[in-house]
Amino acid sequence: MDYAARPDAEKSAVVLLSGGLDSTTAAAVALAEGFRVHALSFNYGQRHKVELESASRVAESLKLADHKVIDIDLRAFGGSALTADIAVPKSRDSAQMSRDIPVTYVPARNTIFLSFALAWCEVLNSTDIFVGMNALDYSGYPDCRPEFVSAYEQMARLATKTGIEGGPLTIHAPLMHMSKGDIVRTGLALGLDYGMTSSCYDPATSGQPCGLCDSCQLRAKGFAEAGAADPLLSRYRS
Repeated sequence: MDYAARPDAEKSAVVLLSGGLDSTTAAAVALAEGFRVHALSFNYGQRHKVELESASRVAESLKLADHKVIDIDLRAFGGSALTADIAVPKSRDSAQMSRDIPVTYVPARNTIFLSFALAWCEVLNSTDIFVGMNALDYSGYPDCRPEFVSAYEQMARLATKTGIEGGPLTIHAPLMHMSKGDIVRTGLALGLDYGMTSSCYDPATSGQPCGLCDSCQLRAKGFAEAGAADPLLSRYRS
């Protein structure tokens, strides 16, 4: 399927695009479903800002309608290994990842990001947001669960002009119940080049992934399950 061949799509959607594997797959799914995609990324003080370069590559490659990068300094609050001087956990097993909420959780991050996406939807006269949230192979984040998505939709229907006038927001989370392997297989079937994405929480200045953080391990698990090589790794082996 040619996910980028939708130039005449009349329905618009906002996609939260981090530049990682999941959000890139969600963007490709939105395109495949016929949406004109407007991507939204955030420079929020994250230590892995290399992901913003990946988001730009993805937006260009997929020929998205628009790509905005919003500056929010969540370092003002800290409380996360991604926004404060706290070590990123490495070499955790799957049981540890699913048992506790890790220090890489950024307080209320998805709630904040979705608020910006909701505001842009209203301006675009859109009622659709796509996110790459996943409740199976994830790092235990509370704002990546279906209950959170459902509750946010209900709030949006009460808090917006669009919702009051009968155009309720829908948050599409097409990857929510997929394994990481299923996500990789879905993206590959849509023709995605995952070499342009970045998932690592603690990359080198060159962008090379550490290979040991939760996100790197989950990404590796996905490619292994899909029986495919990760093209991102081959870039740093040359």
